[in-house]
Amino acid sequence: MQSRRAFIEKSAFATVGGMMIPNFLKAFEKQNLGQNQSTDKTLVIIQLSGGNDGLNTVVPYRNDIYYKARPNIAIPSEKVLKLNDEVGLNPAMESLRGLYDNGLVNIINNVGYPNPDRSHFRSMDIWQTASESTEYLNTGWIGRYLDAKCVGNCVPYQALEIDDTLSLSMKGAKVKALSVQDPEKLYKQVSANFINKVAQNKAFNEHDNVAYLYKTLAETASSAEFLHTKQHAAQKIYKSTNQYPQGELGQRLKTISELIVSGMPTNIYYVSISGFDTHFNQVNQQERLLKNYADSLSVFVNDLKKNNKFKDVAIMTFSEFGRRVKQNASGGTDHGTANNVFLISENLKRPKVLNEAPNLTDLDDGDLKFSIDFRQIYASLLQDWLKTNDNAILSKSFQSLNLL
Repeated sequence: MQSRRAFIEKSAFATVGGMMIPNFLKAFEKQNLGQNQSTDKTLVIIQLSGGNDGLNTVVPYRNDIYYKARPNIAIPSEKVLKLNDEVGLNPAMESLRGLYDNGLVNIINNVGYPNPDRSHFRSMDIWQTASESTEYLNTGWIGRYLDAKCVGNCVPYQALEIDDTLSLSMKGAKVKALSVQDPEKLYKQVSANFINKVAQNKAFNEHDNVAYLYKTLAETASSAEFLHTKQHAAQKIYKSTNQYPQGELGQRLKTISELIVSGMPTNIYYVSISGFDTHFNQVNQQERLLKNYADSLSVFVNDLKKNNKFKDVAIMTFSEFGRRVKQNASGGTDHGTANNVFLISENLKRPKVLNEAPNLTDLDDGDLKFSIDFRQIYASLLQDWLKTNDNAILSKSFQSLNLL
C-alpha cells in the first residue's frame, strides 16, 4: 500500500485550487475541528528565499576588509543609512530606516547554526524544522507549535501560509497549517457541490488513504468556511485602501493585514519571496528586492497601526543563509553561512542593533562565524511572545534572547 504522502501528492485532490468537498463530510468536520485556546499575539514570518546577502543589507561601512573583499559590489560608505558607529542599512531600505528610528526594529547579527550547510534546500529544511545540521525531521517548528496547541480540536487556520503550497515549517505530526493565497477564492472552490456518486461510494470510506484524504479535505473546507464567515461578520470585514507595493510580498502582506484587522484567530502568518540567490549582478537585483521588502513592510506596519492592531503583532524576517565575504568573478556572491535577522514590533525590549557586527578578521574558510543560534530566536518568540513551551517544540533548551 502506498504511503499517505505519496497518495496525496499523486491525487488531483491535493491541489487546493481544484478541490470540492461533499456535504456528507460536515459531520466529520465537527468531530475533528474546533476553536483552540490561543494567545492573542500574532507572529508574521517573512522568508527571503535564496540566501540574502547580509553584508550588503546591514553594511559594516567602517570596515576596510569589507571594501577590499568586495571592490565592485560593496555599498559606498557615503550611501549607507548609518545606524551606529559600525553598521548601517542598504540605501534601498529607507522605509525600514524609518521604522528603526521609531524604535520598532531589532537587528540580530551573526545568526546561524553549528556545522552549516550551503545547500539551499538543506539549510532551509534546517531553519524550517529547527533541527541540528546532522538531523532530519519531517515536522516543522510551527507545525509542532500547532501540535502542542492541539488538544482534541485541531484547527489549521491557527497558522496560515499566504501561498499556494505549504512549507515544511508549517507541518506538524497531528495538524498542518493551511496555505491560501485568497481566502474568498478558496471558500468558493471548496463550497462547490461534489459529484454525487463519490458520496455514495462506501468503499472509499474503508480505504485508509482515502479516509486520510477526506480528513484533509474536511479540515480545509471547515477552515475556508470559518475564514469566510469571520471575515464577513457584521462590520468586521476589512479591505485595506493602503497602497501596497506591486509584487508578491506587498500583496500577500496586504492579505495578512486584512485578515488580522478582520479579527482572525490566527497566531502565525508565513510568507516568502524569492530571488535572493545573487551569484551575478547582485547590486541591482538585491537593491530592487530590498526596496520592495522595506516599502512593503512599512506600509504593512502603518496599516496595522492605523487600525490599532500592531501592538499585538511581531514580525520576523530571515533567510536560509548569508553569502561569502568575498565577491565572485561575476559581480555577485556565493553561498555563505551566518546572516542577520530582523525583528519588528513596538514591544521590543531591546530595539536597534542587538549585538556586534560580523568579525571579518576571524572567518571560517571565508565565511562568517555565527554567534547566535537561530533557535535562540525561535525560543524567544515561542516563550515570550506566543506563551508556549519552547523546550517541548524545539526538543532542546535554547537560551532566550529576551527580545519581546
